[in-house]
Amino acid sequence: MRILDCYFADYFENEIRKIAPEEIEDFETCIEPLFVFALVWSIGCTTNLEGREKFDRKVRELVGKDLKYPLPVEGTVYDYMFDKVKKEWIIWTDTVPPYQVDNKLSFGEIVVPTFDSIRMKYLKKMLVMNKKHVLSPGPTGTGKTVNINELLTQELPEEYQTIPITFSA
Repeated sequence: MRILDCYFADYFENEIRKIAPEEIEDFETCIEPLFVFALVWSIGCTTNLEGREKFDRKVRELVGKDLKYPLPVEGTVYDYMFDKVKKEWIIWTDTVPPYQVDNKLSFGEIVVPTFDSIRMKYLKKMLVMNKKHVLSPGPTGTGKTVNINELLTQELPEEYQTIPITFSA
């Protein structure tokens, strides 16, 4: 559960940063929904559409009612991320600013954010920034390369450098 481990990273003390007991208590209130989120995006992401529907029903059946911050009724567990600052489930499209086409871009340079691209970039960014390995398998033409390039060149802090290496089937 490397995703859950990424959420713990903010609470490791070092010589520079000491964690206040209030921060730990605040984090403890979010541990259940963060676990559900990590469960969905570690185990539940390995299936197809039919499997996702079954997984959604099972997660809701097992934990949906008992959470301090219950899952939204609309959509599936895949449609939301848990915001530990706001302490609520947020639909993926509300985690990014509204998209506006830049008139200076050519047609081939336009990348419109979708549910899939938003959540995959979020998860990859979280894993990369916490020094976790990331593998991006999937069918040809689903935007893996475009989204990874956008993440690596535009969305990571400056201390991250990229060295592109092209592989082709």
